Amino acid sequence: MATKRSYDDGCPSAHTLDLVGERWALLIVRELLYGAKRFTDLRTGLPGASPNILTQRLRELHDAGILHRRTLPPPAATRVYELTPRGRELQPVIAALGRWGARSPQLPHDAPISVDSLMLALHTLYDPHRAGELTAQGATHVALQLGEETVHTTISPDEDTLHVTRNPTHGHEPHVVIHTDTTTLNSVIQGRQTLTDAHASGHLTVDGDTAVANRFVTLFPFSPATA
Repeated sequence: MATKRSYDDGCPSAHTLDLVGERWALLIVRELLYGAKRFTDLRTGLPGASPNILTQRLRELHDAGILHRRTLPPPAATRVYELTPRGRELQPVIAALGRWGARSPQLPHDAPISVDSLMLALHTLYDPHRAGELTAQGATHVALQLGEETVHTTISPDEDTLHVTRNPTHGHEPHVVIHTDTTTLNSVIQGRQTLTDAHASGHLTVDGDTAVANRFVTLFPFSPATA
């Protein structure tokens, strides 16, 4: 941290930017919000970050107490990075930045989006008041098959938040599985195409209850852009 440039300002906001304001820093935190990752996994989620820059940012975030390294037990025996409790406290900050940026007319809608970024968007934008019949008879489980990664979501009648995880939801079989990619699903959620249009284009398929799938993609109201 000694070689980093500082604002040299006593304001807590300035100090925060000293810690996480460098390019890629907060996006590394975003990529770790839903669990530990290997260096190669972080490279996949942040393809625009060079290995040298990524290594430097990981070192800086480690020194700041925002993340730490650990080695998984055998047979994996590989090093992973994960957020500390202090690092996880940045989730609402990143979510708020996402909500603010979503209203920008300059938002590049067709740019790639990582699985973790999409998971955060689902968690942030979820509106429980739209769930309606999905929670009338208990929890509804929706799985998203995004390339090689599977994301599990749970819509619960007694909670106002959407549970989003890479792990199976307590062993429950999903009511529906949506097979697609992050860009297509993001487009559907933002209302730039319908589920039917995405299916017709060959970029999305549904296994299970189609009515649940159609309802699911309406649970994330996307604020219109503001100048």
